[in-house]
Amino acid sequence: MGQFGRAPSKFGQSPNLKDSAVSELVTLPRNTNQVCGLAQYALDFLADRFAEPGDRAYRRVEQFHLDSIACGVSALACATNAPTLLRREALQYAVNQDAPRDFRGVPIFGSRVRVMPEKAVVANSSAVREWDSNGTNFGYDPAHGHTAGEFGHNDFYPVAVAAAQLAGFDGRSTLKAMLLLDEIRGRLAEVFSLKTYKIDHVVHGAIASAIVYSAVLGATVAEIESAVGLVVAHYIPFRAIRHGKQLSDSKGASAAISSEVAVLSARRAMQGFVGPADIFRNVEAIFCLFEKPANYGESPFDLSLGTSGDEFCILGMHFKIGLYEHQSAGAIQGLIDLLVANPNLLDDEAKLRRIAITIYEPAFGIIGDPSKRDPRTRQSADHSMVYIIGTLLRKALETKKAGWRELMLVPDDYSKEAIAHPITRRLMAKIDFRHGGQEYDRRYPDGIPTSLEIDHEDLGTLHGGIVMYPQGHARNTSGDLDALVAHKFRKLASLGVDDVAALERRFTNLRAKSPADIADLYDFKIRNC
Repeated sequence: MGQFGRAPSKFGQSPNLKDSAVSELVTLPRNTNQVCGLAQYALDFLADRFAEPGDRAYRRVEQFHLDSIACGVSALACATNAPTLLRREALQYAVNQDAPRDFRGVPIFGSRVRVMPEKAVVANSSAVREWDSNGTNFGYDPAHGHTAGEFGHNDFYPVAVAAAQLAGFDGRSTLKAMLLLDEIRGRLAEVFSLKTYKIDHVVHGAIASAIVYSAVLGATVAEIESAVGLVVAHYIPFRAIRHGKQLSDSKGASAAISSEVAVLSARRAMQGFVGPADIFRNVEAIFCLFEKPANYGESPFDLSLGTSGDEFCILGMHFKIGLYEHQSAGAIQGLIDLLVANPNLLDDEAKLRRIAITIYEPAFGIIGDPSKRDPRTRQSADHSMVYIIGTLLRKALETKKAGWRELMLVPDDYSKEAIAHPITRRLMAKIDFRHGGQEYDRRYPDGIPTSLEIDHEDLGTLHGGIVMYPQGHARNTSGDLDALVAHKFRKLASLGVDDVAALERRFTNLRAKSPADIADLYDFKIRNC
């Protein structure tokens, strides 16, 4: 049975890993047991058997984590349904701190009460994901030929923090656990497209969560393999949770629920429960079932992972500058660019005759679904291109301002009153949203290819051209990212705490934090909690 503090096995014992002295990547070939390879990689990474990650990688994971904290704090302060319910549920699973250390608890946001780890994780992950506003990856690494293009989000940091608190990690080791989790789920997204088979993208995060939680707590390779086997064999969510005329709590809580079962699977495996082995090559598990390998005894993909320096996929992940489905960012950028270049567009709403948006698949199918033309819930509105652009344009008309900072979408923009706003609804009716075909499809997932044009009574038709790398995209070079992300943090965090600067200090410079600091990381007051 795995115990806290158990020393990982020596690097080099696994035949799947290539020495990082030769390359900053390790490769797990498809004809090997890649789950065991991932387990060994995680253990070696956490035990500092590779060279140190670079400052850029550390800074970026801290920035994404800070962004997620603002999202979570504000969602709880606004008493959103799923985070509030799951937080209340978690508090029903309080743990006696005199219990054996394999059964100790961890805190939830804004509390000192220790609860069962899987309950803390589901509550905290639900909060950070509720607004659908934290980081995003598109599974795209052309330099290494891995371009499956699966979505994913930075929803799973509470898993790394919970494990780190149980293990007594300091801040640097905690940050490494977060980086590791993003690396595993991000690299899986580059080699296997779950959405192609209508499987929800959170599966990659669940696999990474099971590995990292187990590895932080000193599990063996075999125990980690069992944990992953349990996740993949027993807990596969399909995209039904994101389909329907009006979306529900299931959309926002999908990652949280998968993180919960990942931690539960890890804890069971470390107590001796033996799950399916070698699950990536199991012919009846999702990977080989949907993408049959060329040769028996293989998985459908090779898998490469970063070890040191800045060779980590987090540097290719994207920020959302507000609350919106990330694939609408190109249209937002196109609208802002046209408004800045043509301020007279904001003189008279009645003279705006038509707004045409052209985009790629899969974005068109996700945020252009016909039912999204009339959203009635927040979960549907933030996945509705016509609502997002209609709301931004309404705000611009009201304030006579245009810019990411000035028009940033915040929770109030998805209230019942905002969703039903008559001006927004009039503007939505003027939006023509279309699929651009191959010309646009081939440019994704390198960018977010989108064009927007406005037909105006006096100014004629104004064309914005194709936007590829809007604000927040990893390949955007405007230089405004840090300031915009900081502004977003202040806007969201101020909804939940009185001292925003103190909250920011709590979650920055993590590499210098002590184990005691990490243990008390969530010990701050949130309004309404």
